[in-house]
Amino acid sequence: MSNFFKLRRLATIAALTLVWCGLWGNISIANVLSGAAIAVAINASGVGTPGTGGIRLWPLLRLVGVVAVDLVKSTVNVAAEIITPVDSTDESIVAVEVSVPTKDHLLLLVIAVTLTPGTAVVDADPETGTMYLHLLHDKRRDETVAHVHQLAELACEALPTTRKAIA
Repeated sequence: MSNFFKLRRLATIAALTLVWCGLWGNISIANVLSGAAIAVAINASGVGTPGTGGIRLWPLLRLVGVVAVDLVKSTVNVAAEIITPVDSTDESIVAVEVSVPTKDHLLLLVIAVTLTPGTAVVDADPETGTMYLHLLHDKRRDETVAHVHQLAELACEALPTTRKAIA
């Protein structure tokens, strides 16, 4: 096994261990040890996507940044909608087709979209790459569809693969 793959495996174990500690909300010896044990077991089992791509840090950070900004903006918008006495919602369901190479990319996109208040993925067809979104404000339909396409591009840049797109 080359040094690159050893380093990648160690980085994966470290990242999964940090996620485990984050889920528990505490970095303790017990959490680090149990998280490392689970990470080693997951890594040894071969669960997940085979190594046909990689992670590109800068696009991944851009994706995380865009989602973080979305989270703040949409939280403010939904809070304003809740505290104002006038209901200005115009809810709708919109189908958005995205071209992503794997189901993992689609899952990442579903999570990124659903994470932000005011928009939720109510269904996704992994065979066609179609997501059905619930929108609080239909007037933002075109803007939301364009934004979902931007998120899909960032996800594909962050996690490149040699696989053919599903849509």
